[in-house]
Amino acid sequence: MKHILKFTFSLVVLFSIVGNAQDIIQKFPQRYGLRVGVDLHRLSKSFYDKDYRGLEIVGDYRLTKKFYIAGELGNEEKTVDDDRLNFTTQGSYFKVGFDYNAFENWLDMENMIYAGMRVGFSSFDHQVNSYKIYENNGNYYGQTIVAPGEKFSGQTASWVEIVGGVKAELFNNLYMGFSVRLNYLISNKEPEGFANLYIPGFNRTYDGKFGAGFNYTLSYFIPIYKKK
Repeated sequence: MKHILKFTFSLVVLFSIVGNAQDIIQKFPQRYGLRVGVDLHRLSKSFYDKDYRGLEIVGDYRLTKKFYIAGELGNEEKTVDDDRLNFTTQGSYFKVGFDYNAFENWLDMENMIYAGMRVGFSSFDHQVNSYKIYENNGNYYGQTIVAPGEKFSGQTASWVEIVGGVKAELFNNLYMGFSVRLNYLISNKEPEGFANLYIPGFNRTYDGKFGAGFNYTLSYFIPIYKKK
């Protein structure tokens, strides 16, 4: 009988502790606000790649416990040197959409494992630096390099992206993130006689509608309000 009373008392204490812990978790206020940062991949690549200059600003705003409005704004200048063609593309882009956080945080943690979607738009120019013409001179093939300096201005493109990624809090309000993107072109205005082989924000097109990309981000969270 004595052991039964001890066991019963232990169960009562245990359920009381668990119940109080659940009340604390359920009542813990969630922070809502704006997170703004930069893509470290594009920023660092601008220093070590002589053929690239770029900057991307990233941001999201928490709407509900799971959903965030998210977007990116950037500028790129990329020189592509292929076997037959050397050209430079320069332009700006923006993307807007949402992220859904599938990660169940405990207490006041605000980490993310998310999936989302973006709609992107880019406006850009091409500068043809040089191209090669291969000639058959009987016994051998020769090549002639032509540097026309022709420019194609006012090109535009739009696309959709499927996004997946993670964001983890390193220190108070400071987050490191990584995401991968699968892109599909919706519209692609091309000049006569030249294809849009590179689109800022979309990356290489490879004469098709699909593209891919990724980013590493460092961002800071600005809390605005809390709610349970």
